[in-house]
Amino acid sequence: MRSLDNPLFLREIIMDHYSNPRNHQLTGDNNYLKINMNSSTCIDNIDVEAKFDGDFISDIRFDGEACAISTASTSIMTEMLKGLTKKEAKAIINNYMKMIEGESYDESLLQEAVAFKNTYKQANRIKCATIGWNAIEKLIEESEECDG
Repeated sequence: MRSLDNPLFLREIIMDHYSNPRNHQLTGDNNYLKINMNSSTCIDNIDVEAKFDGDFISDIRFDGEACAISTASTSIMTEMLKGLTKKEAKAIINNYMKMIEGESYDESLLQEAVAFKNTYKQANRIKCATIGWNAIEKLIEESEECDG
């Protein structure tokens, strides 16, 4: 049964994005903003880069060493936010963070990212599930500083 309430289906989503991460190679293009994020509690050490065209996120890519949760959540994030405006992306990021913290959230905005809806029950995995999301949030902020 392929339902977002089925833990096996959610695990399939995570394993698919871990085994076949999307947008998993940096461009090295100077037109991209880039940030390194690492965790002091596990192996996660990733670079995330994003290209902004005005108010739009035209591309997001990542690479590095990371656990299954970090890799999968960052892969899903790159697919979800690419092509959106910064405002739309911020709304999704905020909603995702609420879900991760166990707060009330709008599941309809999160697509495959709902695979991480039980992360709040495992405090040691919260950093893993948010490292890529925190990176893009910082890159959006940096791009807005460059614009203003």
